Amino acid sequence: MAENIRENFVEFNNVTYVYDSAEDEEGADNVGNSTHAAVDSVNFVVKQGEFLGVLGRNGSGKSTIAKLLNALLLPTEGTVIVDSFDTKNDEILWNIRSNVGMVFQNPDNQIIGTSVIEDVAFGPENLGIPRDEMIKRIDAALEATGLTELKDLEPHLLSGGQKQRVAVAGILAMKTKCIVLDEATAMLDPRGRKDVMSVIKKLNKEQGITVIHITHHMDEVADADYAILIENGKVIHSGKPQELFADAEKMRSAGLDTPQISKLFEALREKGYDVPYVMSQEQALDFFKSVME
Repeated sequence: MAENIRENFVEFNNVTYVYDSAEDEEGADNVGNSTHAAVDSVNFVVKQGEFLGVLGRNGSGKSTIAKLLNALLLPTEGTVIVDSFDTKNDEILWNIRSNVGMVFQNPDNQIIGTSVIEDVAFGPENLGIPRDEMIKRIDAALEATGLTELKDLEPHLLSGGQKQRVAVAGILAMKTKCIVLDEATAMLDPRGRKDVMSVIKKLNKEQGITVIHITHHMDEVADADYAILIENGKVIHSGKPQELFADAEKMRSAGLDTPQISKLFEALREKGYDVPYVMSQEQALDFFKSVME
């Protein structure tokens, strides 16, 4: 992505969120605590057009961060600023939610139309977009997500990966500035994961859409601008993905297992070979191509 001066799109300023119950954000039992800080003094900034990876095991606080981004939850302490708006300001919630599109883990919970095109049209219809403009947006969103030929199909006939692409297309048709994926690939097979992430990366690089990808699949954020590692509601590590992945022991202690391709390169480094830290097959192929040139 071209380097330029960009505004901050998201700011977490010393954010804490406390669940006043015995159940945390992942639904795990937390009996014995009357309150539970799912997010604890978290700070990070995402500039317009950046790709942020948020990594952590189940129950680490990732999903709470997702809900705070879209003002589905409001911080107990600190401030969340989205597109220059404070999420605690009730008067501008519509501005925030119309500019931050959420894609959740189970696509069946998001799809409500009887056809792909009807579902993609739902968002812009609710925004009151004029018909001619809405048709242009829908066509562009279907093309961007590779769904044009599937537009008349009933959603239940689609694969999991295709359904998630429908959810993404619906967000694009609303022309949101940011897409937040909350474990959106967790229920997909490897092919579905690859298809969805290919679309997301393309939207980020070619259209400048801000992406915040919350996941426990480390390879999916290998090309992110930077990443943060969450453990027990706290940011315990942040930086370029390669900087995080270089500390394989810390990643494993946080409950994240490195991809097989990374383990191969780690073994090569241990034997004295000068090879980089890679987290995806694409990065490995790029390295081997550079060696052979």
